[in-house]
Amino acid sequence: MTEKATAPSVLRNVPFVRLWIGTTVSGLAMWALPFVLGLAVLERSITAVELGVVLATRTVGFLVAVPVAGVLADRHARRTVVFWSCLTGAVMTPVIALGMGRSLVLMAAAAAIVGAGQGGCRPAFQAMVAEVVPESGRQQANAATTVAIRVTTLAAPSLTALAALLVDARALLIITAALWLVAAFVPPKGTRAPDRTTAQASFAADFLEGLNEARRHPWLLSGLGALTAMVAFGYSATAVLLPVVSRDRYDTEAVLVAATTAYTLGALAGAALMGRWRPKNPGWAALAGLACYGLVPLALLLPVHWVVLIAVYVVGGVGIELFNIPWFTAVQREVEPGKLARVSSLDFLLSFGLAPVGLAFIAPAIDTFGAGVVLGACAVICFATPAAAALVPSSRGFTRSS
Repeated sequence: MTEKATAPSVLRNVPFVRLWIGTTVSGLAMWALPFVLGLAVLERSITAVELGVVLATRTVGFLVAVPVAGVLADRHARRTVVFWSCLTGAVMTPVIALGMGRSLVLMAAAAAIVGAGQGGCRPAFQAMVAEVVPESGRQQANAATTVAIRVTTLAAPSLTALAALLVDARALLIITAALWLVAAFVPPKGTRAPDRTTAQASFAADFLEGLNEARRHPWLLSGLGALTAMVAFGYSATAVLLPVVSRDRYDTEAVLVAATTAYTLGALAGAALMGRWRPKNPGWAALAGLACYGLVPLALLLPVHWVVLIAVYVVGGVGIELFNIPWFTAVQREVEPGKLARVSSLDFLLSFGLAPVGLAFIAPAIDTFGAGVVLGACAVICFATPAAAALVPSSRGFTRSS
């Protein structure tokens, strides 16, 4: 049994609309950078090796900044953290352009700082939703934000390619810097007054306080464990093997493009659904959605028709948003407001941070055990970890009172 949302549209909430614009524009800047640098490779402004180094240092900067940003966003006004993080991206992105063809060290250092700016604004953006949106509207707000992010992932490559017809990669980086400036100035002031007494504690002590807050919520730890396992194993294995299956089984790259597009379209459909749907047991519904991704490695393992594979990717995309949106909403509801950014940073750190680790181990595992064994194991992990998380009593409603 379910019920529809009765809260008014969050698009009537001006502070949220400003936050939504800031989140969307920063996401567009973040997703556009790899494609702009890819175009720079095609222009021979940089080499493929330099591209790999720059993207790697950006990822390192992101992961280093996320836990620090979580502490800062709980110590200080989150609007201020967003401003300085996005301003950092705006200032350092042109430095990447300056280093093209001149200095890989300069490009890599600038990319690391841009990555830190990206990581710096993520926990603050997430926590600000709870400041500017009443609890009754947060699931709708998180759905609207997710729609923006998914549209961005679809639009960024196309917009970058179209812009490349008019200007070169250096000019595109300047445009990306302008997007960061918009993201810095548009978001609204939050309503929370920071606890100035926390500024006397060390960063380590503050971050550990965030960890202790997370431990108070068994559903959070179990759900985060399931999400991390799915990203580290499921995403990593399918990212490596989808191109191989597309080439060897279907003899066309079109399946690769169609599958990745289908996943994003499925996620958009899932976000639209969760903007209105309120499951009776939101935690169980979310974990069931997360488990749907296990169908993807299973479809890559079995000799299914390409239409079935594309359909499975749609289901996987729907499922991930059936999880993400109630998950973010529950974190914003259940976690103590003064520790929300730190808990959100832990979420980003584990779910995104372990993805490169998974990618690093997948290729050797395929060489050692074979693609079939790896896909089978990853499918089992994707099914089993959400099922195990659902056994935690509080996971039923993503609340301590479940």
